[in-house]
Amino acid sequence: MTRDAAVAVTGLGLVTAAGHDTDSTWAAVRAGRATAGRDPELLDLPVSLSCRVDGMDALRPRQPGTAHLDPGARMGLAAAAQALDAAKLDPTEWDATRVAVVTGCSVGGVHTQRSAAARFASDGPERVSPYFLTGYLPNMVCAAIALHLGVTGPTLNVATACASGATALGTARDLLASDQCDIAVVVGADAAVTPLVVTGFSQLRALSDACSRPFDRARDGFVIAEGAGALILERPEHAAARSAPRLARLIGYGASSDAHHLVAPHPDGHHAERALRAALAEAGVDPGDVGHVNAHGTSTPRGDAMEAALLARVLPHRPPVTSAKGSLGHTLGAAGAIEAALTVLALREDLVPPTAGLTDQDPALDIDVVAGRARPLSASSSSSSDIAVSNSFGFGGHNAVVVLARG
Repeated sequence: MTRDAAVAVTGLGLVTAAGHDTDSTWAAVRAGRATAGRDPELLDLPVSLSCRVDGMDALRPRQPGTAHLDPGARMGLAAAAQALDAAKLDPTEWDATRVAVVTGCSVGGVHTQRSAAARFASDGPERVSPYFLTGYLPNMVCAAIALHLGVTGPTLNVATACASGATALGTARDLLASDQCDIAVVVGADAAVTPLVVTGFSQLRALSDACSRPFDRARDGFVIAEGAGALILERPEHAAARSAPRLARLIGYGASSDAHHLVAPHPDGHHAERALRAALAEAGVDPGDVGHVNAHGTSTPRGDAMEAALLARVLPHRPPVTSAKGSLGHTLGAAGAIEAALTVLALREDLVPPTAGLTDQDPALDIDVVAGRARPLSASSSSSSDIAVSNSFGFGGHNAVVVLARG
């Protein structure tokens, strides 16, 4: 791909622990407000902190056939609906054969699986719902969105763990650049806050039971979260022809694999660095052009150290860095899409949100992490405020980076 592969971002939608809409989520992130709380379902576990989406009944779609959707799919549908409204797109008026749906989901419908397993154990196989698999399979977020929007173009789900949302953006961009569609509905969605999943992460010592504090000296793990983020991508000429909102441009994407460990990042971060450099090269921008970074920033000791080191190497001009996970927790497969949407909002408002939870930056991390309050990009020493990077790294060594530019 070349710089000609740039696509327009014309709509955004967010569902997070901060609220059911883009404005609520952005307000919390911009203010540096943490949303984590003690989870009643997790109180018997070693870790009981989570960032849940409250009021799930309000997210239940009213279309026929949606009653048995897993919460993750309901969040994804809600975020997609918001993004379509923001993009001023009416699914009854588009050419459905020229629309794609690409989703990122790392775990599938674990709430549905949990219910089915309990029913199987207590009442036997005959009492397991016939809707079990359609709620559980990880492609069903994509299938539900395509079904309810009537999309008949390319549709698929990608699963690269916590990089899934960013991988979905890169995959959708490729479909647009290769003229397989004019519009791509891109959604990252995960709802994995269940006792078993939390136990799994706890056994890996990946979770904090105190708070999410990316890049802090006392960081000790992430806070698990649920949510969804949606972005509408369009070929620039298609967006121009219908006078669509131009929120931003996705101008570069890079991906790589560590091939190092099933869960730990490669300590030197050189393969993650390759993804960042590839994304910048494809965007046609120099590292010094980057005005700010939305870091993966999970609040884990090794993960944050690796990311800070690679940012210091690639971006020695020290652009301001933020991590939304201090506010929203780690939404797993949804994180890349949610954080790309937040990066678009940061570019539009010309500010970098603070990193919630950060009170004492680790002095070993030679990067400029924004803390306390939002910082105007115009106050940065960076050479440009028009370009931003959003990093996503996942278990299994998956690395994905997107470069966004002001619209």
